[in-house]
Amino acid sequence: MVQGAGAPASLRAALAQLYEGIAQGRLRRAGGQPLHIDTILLVRGGGSIEDLWAFNDAELARLIVQSPVPLVAGIGHETDFTIADWCADLRAPTPTAAAELAALPRQQLLQALRHSHDRLTQALDRYGMEQQRRLQWAGHMLARPSALLAQHAAQLQRNAQRLRHSGQQQLGRQALRLQQHGAQWPRALQASLQAQQQRLAQAALRLRMLDPQQVLERGYAILSTAQGEIVRGPAQLQPGQTITARLAQGSATLQVPPHPAQPPQAQPEHQPAPQQKLPF
Repeated sequence: MVQGAGAPASLRAALAQLYEGIAQGRLRRAGGQPLHIDTILLVRGGGSIEDLWAFNDAELARLIVQSPVPLVAGIGHETDFTIADWCADLRAPTPTAAAELAALPRQQLLQALRHSHDRLTQALDRYGMEQQRRLQWAGHMLARPSALLAQHAAQLQRNAQRLRHSGQQQLGRQALRLQQHGAQWPRALQASLQAQQQRLAQAALRLRMLDPQQVLERGYAILSTAQGEIVRGPAQLQPGQTITARLAQGSATLQVPPHPAQPPQAQPEHQPAPQQKLPF
């Protein structure tokens, strides 16, 4: 829950459960593989200040600063600010921006890979040149070490080639893995979005089924006293009491009628004459 009276407690419970799973290593993927969490995104879409008020909860703020991993807050629109934004490790203007800040672009990773490749190549070249200078100096120190120097020079050249080839193979494998991950990411994201949309649709259906307005639309009414107490039975009513009936479209004020008086018992119109006793 991200808004309403129960939202602060719901948010705190979710973060506490996630912290415990990270600490104990109990988080698993759908296939059972261990799930490593390195970033937490605390996000929700825009809304009024009342809708976002759950993120101003003091206990939630204290829990955010205790996050075992970096926590990015992306709450509301760019102009919305809550206490949770100031307690997070990083604030994003929107939920989408929070996701973008947590994931590096593929081009940036490839550029870093190329930069590492260039640095490794330069380091190998410097190492080869240094070894070549050492060989030249050793050649001057020896009387006639031409054959030995040639052997060492050839060995050094082979080692340099092997090192360069090994580095290029390693970089190639890393680039291939990065490309594979880049191809799998859109499909995984689409599947996750579809699952979330399905869960949202099911939750919306359940909320509509529990909506009192749906009951009122079928012709029912909700009765309440002047104190706002819902009327559940006639024992709560008194003669002459004023109650309010909430209908599907508006409301109406009603008054409880007094108890009807007991009608008098009906008397027979003609009473039979008393029987007379005969003298015999």
